Amino acid sequence: MRQGRHRSWSLSAFVLAASSVLIGCSNFFVPPDNSGGGGGGGTGTARVYVANATTGTVSGFTIGTNKLTAVPNSPITLGFTPTSLVVSPKNSFLYVAGSSSINVYTINSDGSLKAAQNGVVVTVTSVDVSPDGQWLFGLDNFQNVLHEYQINSSSGGLTPKADVPYDALTGTISRQAVKVSPTGNYVFAALGNGGDRIFTLNTADGTTTYVQGLQLNSANTNDNALAIDSTGSTLYIARSGANGGVAVYTIGAGGTLSSIAGSPFATGAGAFSVVLDKTGKYLYVGNRTDGNISAYTIGTGSALTAIAGSPFDSGDFVNTLGIDPGGTYLFAGASQGNPDLSMYTFDATTPGKLNLAASIATDTDPAGVVEIAVTH
Repeated sequence: MRQGRHRSWSLSAFVLAASSVLIGCSNFFVPPDNSGGGGGGGTGTARVYVANATTGTVSGFTIGTNKLTAVPNSPITLGFTPTSLVVSPKNSFLYVAGSSSINVYTINSDGSLKAAQNGVVVTVTSVDVSPDGQWLFGLDNFQNVLHEYQINSSSGGLTPKADVPYDALTGTISRQAVKVSPTGNYVFAALGNGGDRIFTLNTADGTTTYVQGLQLNSANTNDNALAIDSTGSTLYIARSGANGGVAVYTIGAGGTLSSIAGSPFATGAGAFSVVLDKTGKYLYVGNRTDGNISAYTIGTGSALTAIAGSPFDSGDFVNTLGIDPGGTYLFAGASQGNPDLSMYTFDATTPGKLNLAASIATDTDPAGVVEIAVTH
């Protein structure tokens, strides 16, 4: 449920170094199986997984009462630089996108990860899975293309479905995030200064169609991360730079976006990630430049009002947020650490207010956290 992420890591050098290894491969790249374990996932235990770009690892933690406990064999060494990750809806698989592939890991019953030999060779910056667990989408890092794969429900394997091209429009494209609507009928992509792209998704057969784009009005504005309410009627965008803040749009027929009154709503500097709480009443934005989190109540017509005490301190360059499946905790990852991962509870007196409950190093701090994914 990756709601926000850090995308400033350079992939070019790694891709060039890895190209000789990948030449001749067709549909998969086998990651090193250094994870151990066996069996399957899908347990009711809540966990959070963290992609660490600097150390080239993924860490996993079991979510306890105001604490985090590392799962067995965590962190695991990937053998590549991660850019994004997502947990399948039934918590059976973790998909880790890297600088040259999307790799599949089985989530064991104890939360540990076991590498599967059924990933795909592709370079993407962001991945997401449809709510029905049938389709995985990857935002290509170099081309104006959205990759789509069908997911094997038994093995987690990926079969290419389609490459869906989209228009360049105006602005400088910086491919940041892909997000499938909770209702499953739309896919959205945030492209930095290049604005946003909207796709329709036919959940019956997986047909994905590019329908339109949203252009920005300034060369100094960037759309970085996306969140969609449970009804699929409102889109929230973490927007940085000129005219930055939380941009709020209603989603109309065919995915048409209409800005609401007062949008964008003020945030701290460098709004880079965004997430809704489980009730849909509160919204949170990670401000990468300021290293804090802005919090809002969602009112009539999706208008936002800052919560008392907001913004709340977090790690340096906080860039990714997530909510646990029970709606009890908010997690924040920071690319420059101090700490890598922060865990917050929601205040009992001031609704929506964040209270720091725990923090932890996900690897050697700063591990270069790029994204967190929480089980469902």
